[in-house]
Amino acid sequence: MWMQLSIITFLCILVFLANEVKAQARKISGNKVQQRLQKDSAAVEKVAEDLSWKTVDVNFLSSYYQQDGNNAAVTGGIGTEQLTDFTQKVIVKVPLNKKTTFKMDGGYDYYSSASTDNIDNVISSDSASDVRVHGNLGVSYAVNDQNQYGGRIGFSTEYDYNSFQMGANFARVSKDENRSFQASGQVFIDQWSLIYPIELRRSAQAPTNNRQSYNLAMGYSQVVNKRTQLQIMAEAVFMNGLLSTPFHRVYFQESMGPRIENLPGTRLKVPIGARLNYYISNRMILRLYTRGYWDDWGIMANTSSIELPFKLNRFMAIYPHYRVHTQTAANYFKPYKEHTQNDEFYTSDYDLSALTSRHYGIGFMYSPPDGIVKMKRLFKPEGHLKLSSIDLKYSHYDRSTGLTADILSFGFGVTLD
Repeated sequence: MWMQLSIITFLCILVFLANEVKAQARKISGNKVQQRLQKDSAAVEKVAEDLSWKTVDVNFLSSYYQQDGNNAAVTGGIGTEQLTDFTQKVIVKVPLNKKTTFKMDGGYDYYSSASTDNIDNVISSDSASDVRVHGNLGVSYAVNDQNQYGGRIGFSTEYDYNSFQMGANFARVSKDENRSFQASGQVFIDQWSLIYPIELRRSAQAPTNNRQSYNLAMGYSQVVNKRTQLQIMAEAVFMNGLLSTPFHRVYFQESMGPRIENLPGTRLKVPIGARLNYYISNRMILRLYTRGYWDDWGIMANTSSIELPFKLNRFMAIYPHYRVHTQTAANYFKPYKEHTQNDEFYTSDYDLSALTSRHYGIGFMYSPPDGIVKMKRLFKPEGHLKLSSIDLKYSHYDRSTGLTADILSFGFGVTLD
C-alpha cells in the first residue's frame, strides 16, 4: 500500500516537474519572441521616423457663414447687417529635408453684404459683394531637437483694401520636452482704396489711406503632470494710420446729414491669456481657455471658453465647445444720433460697443491611423496618397446687440509619401 502511494507520489512529482520545465521553456521562448518583436518594432519605428519627414500634408478647409442684425455701421448704427460668406482655403506643408519645412496656404472669401450695399444707396450695386484673395509662404528650420526658427510673408487683397505681411518666429523645447517657449513677430502694411458713402464723396476726406500694424507675441508651455498641461500667452499690437473705415456713416444730434467715421490714428492692444488641457480619461480631454484684453481706446474685455473632446473610439471623436465674451465700449462709440458735433472722434460701429456674446456648437472628427482611403500615387508607384482625416463643425453665435450668426465648416486632410 505504502509502496503504491510512493510510486503515485513520485509520478505526480515527475509530471509537475515536467510541466514546470515546459512552462519555463515557453517563457524563455516567449521572452525571446517578445524581445525580437520589440527589436522589430523599434526597427519599424526607426524606419517610420526616418521616412516621416518625407510626408507631404495637405489640408482643405471650407466654411459657410451667415449673419443678421440691425446695427450696421455703414448706415450709422441702424439698418440690416445681413451678410453671407463662403470661404475656401488650402494649407500645404512640404518637408525639404529633416530640418527644413516649407509651408504655404492660400484661399479666397466670397461674401455678399446687404449693409455694404448701402454705401451707394442702390440695391444690388457693385458694393453688394466682393472676393478677398489671400496667400502666405513660410519656412521653418530646426537647428536641433530643441530650437526652431521660421519666417513667412503673405498678402491679402479685395476691392478696397490691399495688405502685405511678413513675420518671424522662434520656438525652444526643453530636453525633457516638458517645457517650451514660443515667440513671434509680425508686420502688416495695409493700403485702402478710399470709398466714401455716395452723398459724402465730394466733401469727405480721410487723413491717409495707409495703415501699419506691429504684432509681438510670446507663449510659455509647461507639462504640470501626466494629466495636465498649462500654457500662458501674452501679446502686444500697435497700429497706426487709417484705423477708421471710410464708408462707415455717423449721425449727430444736431443735424440730419452724416459724416464718415473718425477714429484716432494710433491704437495699442494688449491681450494676455492662459490655456489648460486636462486629460480626464483615455476618452475625454478638458480644454479651458481664458483671455483678458485692454486697449487705449477704452475697451476692456474677457473671453473664456471650454471644449470637451470625447473619443467615440480610437479614431472618431466629437468636441462640443462653448465660448463667452464680454467687453466695455470704446471711448468713441455712441449709438445712432447720440454723438454731438463737438466730439473729436466718433463711431457707431457696434463692434466697439459694450456687449456680451456667446459662441457654441459641436464638431466631429474622423481620423483612422491608416487613413480613410489609401491609393498608389499616379507618377510615383512606390508612394501613396491617403485621405487621412475628415472634420465637420457647426457653431452658433449671438450677442447682446442683437447680431446672430451661424457657421458651418468642413475640412479634410490628405498626405502624400
